[in-house]
Amino acid sequence: MDVQVIGIPDPRFGETICAWIIPRQGSDLSAKAIKDFCHGQIARYKIPRYFRFVDAFPMTISGKVQKYKMRETEIEERGLTEVETA
Repeated sequence: MDVQVIGIPDPRFGETICAWIIPRQGSDLSAKAIKDFCHGQIARYKIPRYFRFVDAFPMTISGKVQKYKMRETEIEERGLTEVETA
């Protein structure tokens, strides 16, 4: 139904892609199905490495998605650390 894509720290590349997905009611969507669909549709490096299926995104009072909170959640729950850039 809706998707938000964020960058999260990656020790090898500096940052990698994570997609937060709100699936349609009753769908049997999986990360593998999404990856399979993306192959041949978009460049390989643009295919999200991580997926999270959620009921809602963190929002502000005015209805904007708070991507920084999504990033903080991913970093905390995956035990990642920020990668220093030169």
